[in-house]
Amino acid sequence: MKNFIIFILIIITMNASDLKPWGSKIEKLSQEEKNIVINKGTERPFSGKYTNEKSRGIYTCKICDAPLYDSSDKFDSGSGWPSFDDAIEGAIKRVPDSDGRRVEIVCANCGAHLGHVFEGEGFTSKNTRHCVNSLSLNLKKKPDIKDENLSYAYFAGGCFWGVEYYLEKLNGVREVISGFMGGHVKNPSYYDVVRSNTGHLEAVEVIYDKNKISYEEIAKTFFEIHDPTQTNGQGPDIGEQYLSAVFVNNQQEREIASKLIAKLEANGYKVATKIVEKSEFYPADESHQNYYGKKGSTPYCHGYIKRF
Repeated sequence: MKNFIIFILIIITMNASDLKPWGSKIEKLSQEEKNIVINKGTERPFSGKYTNEKSRGIYTCKICDAPLYDSSDKFDSGSGWPSFDDAIEGAIKRVPDSDGRRVEIVCANCGAHLGHVFEGEGFTSKNTRHCVNSLSLNLKKKPDIKDENLSYAYFAGGCFWGVEYYLEKLNGVREVISGFMGGHVKNPSYYDVVRSNTGHLEAVEVIYDKNKISYEEIAKTFFEIHDPTQTNGQGPDIGEQYLSAVFVNNQQEREIASKLIAKLEANGYKVATKIVEKSEFYPADESHQNYYGKKGSTPYCHGYIKRF
């Protein structure tokens, strides 16, 4: 009875015209999700899973799954929340916010709170920013869309959080995914790897547009954002899982990595980085993706040092 009363109180906070048949889906939301989509709360900046998401796909409503935004309209505003300069036609409803100043945006289909819309900021040519809570959204990725311009590169340079942080800032890099590579256990967990009994290194998968950035540019940056001379880990992170390696897809990548290492050695560096054949890459769970973006801080054991 108590749970039923709480559920009714939550439903009452939504507009009666928006109730429709979403009761069962609302019941399945976490308390945090209810606070956002029903009680019109706001996530902490840089805490949402989609703030720096770069995957292609359609963002849908957390409650009714209606399509709201295309990923092609997403941009980095630096605000700490997912930002879009346009929405799918008819998907979003604008209403005056209760604070009397801002304009709230809600799902036109079910009334779920999404965030706020701002105009005149000049971020993009459309001069509009839909500032949306990640917890108001789901992302339906488009793995079936083939983009012949996209390529994949793999690097290990200590804690994957720091490597991801710097490589995803490169112009032409579409997405960087933290994970594991080089071991002998299938589908290892983070704690399996930390215990140093799987043979994996913490690694990243870099998805990039080869028409905008070359493999050599990415590899060169990799050698400048971590210490390629350290033999036992990276910074204070000591252990086999933190060793430095370039995982190559082909002979061309091997030759590029070898050339860069030769240049470093000519500059006086004793390089410990290994060049290894690519093996199966296992993405880490969501809590390890975009770690520093969510936390709003910078890496503790990585930094840029010009070496070439």
